[in-house]
Amino acid sequence: MRSVIPDSQLKGRTRPSKLDPFKSTIDELVQSGIFNCVVIYERLQELGYTGGITIIKDYIKAMRPARSSLAVRRYETPPGKQAQMEWGITHYIDERGIVHKTPVFVMIMGSSRSKYVEFTKRCDFYSLLKCMVNAFEYFGGVPQIVLTDRMKTVIDGSEAGKPLWNKRFEDFAADMGFLPKVCRPRRPQTKGKVERLVDYVKDNFLPGRQFLDVDDLNLQALEWCRKVDSKPHGTTGEIPLMALKKEPLLPLPDKAVRDKYRWELRKVTRDGFVSFDGAKYGVPWQYSGREVRVRISGDEFEAYDGEVRIAHHKVVYTSGRIVWLKGQYEGLAERNGMAAPFSYAKQTDKPPVEIRPLSMYDRVAMQRTKRRYLDRRLRTPAFLLPAGIV
Repeated sequence: MRSVIPDSQLKGRTRPSKLDPFKSTIDELVQSGIFNCVVIYERLQELGYTGGITIIKDYIKAMRPARSSLAVRRYETPPGKQAQMEWGITHYIDERGIVHKTPVFVMIMGSSRSKYVEFTKRCDFYSLLKCMVNAFEYFGGVPQIVLTDRMKTVIDGSEAGKPLWNKRFEDFAADMGFLPKVCRPRRPQTKGKVERLVDYVKDNFLPGRQFLDVDDLNLQALEWCRKVDSKPHGTTGEIPLMALKKEPLLPLPDKAVRDKYRWELRKVTRDGFVSFDGAKYGVPWQYSGREVRVRISGDEFEAYDGEVRIAHHKVVYTSGRIVWLKGQYEGLAERNGMAAPFSYAKQTDKPPVEIRPLSMYDRVAMQRTKRRYLDRRLRTPAFLLPAGIV
């Protein structure tokens, strides 16, 4: 007669496992640093193990050390010492429901945590310099060091582990007065403050925001920066705007120096146009193939050759729009299918003065001397002439 065992006595009983005889071997392998289940499985098979690999994985799982993120030492800088800058890519939807990308430039002061945010049409070299100048003006001075990642717009490469800075960026840094510094390769944590600021803009500033254009968006961004920086910072406990006033920043360079970096260089096409923000603006045909300086000043597009303004237009915001310059091709003709300048005669209110080389005047003087000699010979009787002349 089969006896009945109460359920209370069945609790806690475990079925023998094929792995039980080999657990001590597994423990020894793990203690020696072997956690690879495939390796352990093959070792046990050599010892006569006939079970599967799954129960080995389950047994090893509890023995593995917990994975933790790489420890990073917090890096603080004294006031006025350092600023960090970065580009980010954000998105917005226009009135037609089309999604667009727009770059955002951010800079943060390492000590006070004061922030600057500016949205742009491009993240090229000239946009970077313009944004940096705007940031320095917003902060009221220049930090001693500006920390960046290895962006191609400022670094041409590396040599012996050291960055090869773009020559134009070095000139800019010298004019502004700061020392450029690059964060360690594959260690963006070294500029974690600005990395977090990019995410902060995406997660806290942009969602649900409405704006008319980039200028309007930037006005809202600066207002948002001032609002956020008017509250105590979670790490420092200080109000960033108040702490910024205590930072001993380097003085701003003269306005003429700062304005020099608000320009952008553009090459004039063969048909006499400059591309800017998706539109094409006409300039005199004489500048075709040359580089000119351009900028947007208020609602006006300006193009300069050195210090001379060669064209200005009302800014257009329609991509692909062509804006012609009055008299753009004046003096240009077509010869054999190729454009060529006209050869014009010019009217003047003064009689023309012909310019001749000095050698021509020498020849004229010589001819006059010979003529006078011949005239004198013809008027002189033959018997008075010296012997051999007749």
